[in-house]
Amino acid sequence: METILLVIHVLIAIFLIGVVLLQRSEGGALGIGGGGGGGVMTGRGAANLLTRTTAILAAAFMVTSIILAILSGSHSAPTSILDTPATETAPAAPAAPAEPSAPLSN
Repeated sequence: METILLVIHVLIAIFLIGVVLLQRSEGGALGIGGGGGGGVMTGRGAANLLTRTTAILAAAFMVTSIILAILSGSHSAPTSILDTPATETAPAAPAAPAEPSAPLSN
């Protein structure tokens, strides 16, 4: 369920980016984008369609974000370091003394 919702969420995000990039610029800095020439989608009807589509995709994006947040929070109960009992560690064993070597004879 969560994986399907995550895939839908990513697709909505991609479509939302595409729709926003299709919209005409309202005039802006440095005169880039949204020039006076005609385009594929011109006129008032296209602007209304793009605006409506953007609003619908934005609402769907927010809803899927909230649902994903709720689903991810329900996986485990909150835990704290203070709630876990301290574990006793055994003291380190002393190193075994090395056996004395036999005296060297000449």
